[in-house]
Amino acid sequence: MKKKYDYDLIVVGGGAGGFVSAKLANGFGAKTAIIEKNKIGGQCTWFGCVPSKALIKAGKIAHILKNAGDFGIDLKTPLSFDTKNVIPFVHSIINKVYTGHLPESFEKMGINILFGEPSFVDDHNIRLDEKILSSKNFIISTGSRAFVPLIDGINEIPYLINDTLFNLEVLPKSMIILGGGPIGIELAQALNRLGIDVTIIEIADRILFREDKELGERLSEILKKEGLNLLTNTSALKFSGKDGKIILKAENKKKQNYEISTDAVLVAVGRVPNVEGLALEKAGIQYTKKGITTNSRLRTTAPNIYACGDVVGPYQFSHIAEYQAVTAVTNMLLPIRKDLNYKNVIWCTYTDPELTHAGLTEEEARLKYGDKIKIYCTEYNKIDRGKIDLTGEGIAKFICDGKSNLVGVHILGERAGEIIHEAQLAKSLGIPFSKIQSVIHAYPSYSDVLKQSAKLCYIDALQNNLFIKILKYFYEFGKKPKKKELPNINK
Repeated sequence: MKKKYDYDLIVVGGGAGGFVSAKLANGFGAKTAIIEKNKIGGQCTWFGCVPSKALIKAGKIAHILKNAGDFGIDLKTPLSFDTKNVIPFVHSIINKVYTGHLPESFEKMGINILFGEPSFVDDHNIRLDEKILSSKNFIISTGSRAFVPLIDGINEIPYLINDTLFNLEVLPKSMIILGGGPIGIELAQALNRLGIDVTIIEIADRILFREDKELGERLSEILKKEGLNLLTNTSALKFSGKDGKIILKAENKKKQNYEISTDAVLVAVGRVPNVEGLALEKAGIQYTKKGITTNSRLRTTAPNIYACGDVVGPYQFSHIAEYQAVTAVTNMLLPIRKDLNYKNVIWCTYTDPELTHAGLTEEEARLKYGDKIKIYCTEYNKIDRGKIDLTGEGIAKFICDGKSNLVGVHILGERAGEIIHEAQLAKSLGIPFSKIQSVIHAYPSYSDVLKQSAKLCYIDALQNNLFIKILKYFYEFGKKPKKKELPNINK
């Protein structure tokens, strides 16, 4: 006799991965519930993707207004901004997005939404406050939180993380941001454009160290021109307070020490998985400081429990959490076995201009393929749309193997986060990059950076084609002038 459970699946965590897991399982006919200890929507909705992009948009509007004269529009000077309504604007966007994730909408689908502090009793039972619920299967998607390093004095100052930044009622006049990764850089540019004096402290020798070096360095120069103070090869040593200010003692790679005075500090040096309080060991689930241990199909060391999203890693993006969720539910509920494949991972850093990444960087491609790679680049200032919109500070780089197949795509430029998907489609489906040049594209559009690069690849492919080489040989041979014969004087 089969044991009867309260649910076929309980999803622990109501963020991006949890949403997709529950909806897909429900669609397969599984009786499903989501347990969330805070708010439905997770980090992305409340403290990450949504509010940060709203803040970035506000910063971009301010930047456009400051530079309206470049487009022939003269604004009255001196131009000044009142940013007191920026954070309320951000909150309004959060609420608009949240209305699409209301608990009631899940209940209408047949998915129960349960709130409370969950902890496992064993591999089939979980405690929710004073109640114990049973389930045939579980998916853990509890996400991550900001990592706060043990810097001397940091707990003596009112530092911010992404969770608390958007609770500010008034934006500060100055800010130090620890960390030159995507979160730190995105927020730094947005806040700088809104009139905040921002200093980035990055321990590595460059910001965005996972990105293609050439494009990352270009973006760094753009940010510096806008007024951001980027201190790379620099470590934060000690925080202290003085006369209402926060003082940071820092040291660079040359062992030079200096002090920076600021109104606020934002910590953005990475994230750690949320595993505390779940009593994972009682369910037989192994984990490390990097997250829950899973196999290539996202099954944990407990056969009926899977995990996805930031709590698993190695990529901490909402779209990867969704991809993992589909993989986990499929492997759990269907007679299909699907391994994770990160070959076509893609992401975008939403600076202005945007910086997108798919596949290998130039440095990685050279290590793997050596001289066999071909790189095709188009500058934004070479396409008409870039000239029209004055968005010429950008470049698209497409890296191919010896057979014109894309192995890496990196774009720094306006709307890069949209443009890259055509290349991503070709890369994922194994379509040679050279074939894109034959597709009709609208004019004038930013997709020209892709089409022009594909043309270069197509020309290369033609020149390396044996049949074309033979035709070219005979064509060139036919053009050679014939030798004139000397007259025969003996005739």
